[in-house]
Amino acid sequence: MCLSVPAKIAKILPNQMALVSIDGISLEISIALIDELEVGDCVLVHVGYALAKIDPTEAKRTLELLQELGSAAQECRS
Repeated sequence: MCLSVPAKIAKILPNQMALVSIDGISLEISIALIDELEVGDCVLVHVGYALAKIDPTEAKRTLELLQELGSAAQECRS
């Protein structure tokens, strides 16, 4: 199963790279697959690559759903 995670562009770096924030964690990713990104844009990240630019509201909702899934998984293990 493949999963992409919403992230916010924190800084554009040289060589088609960017620093993103995913739920408070900073990662360096490739932005080579998407044109015209700016700081503050939200993207879907999969294995270190930004795959698509997405709406900030959709990014927030997706992160909330992932957190709910994580909480449900913790309850099942308890």
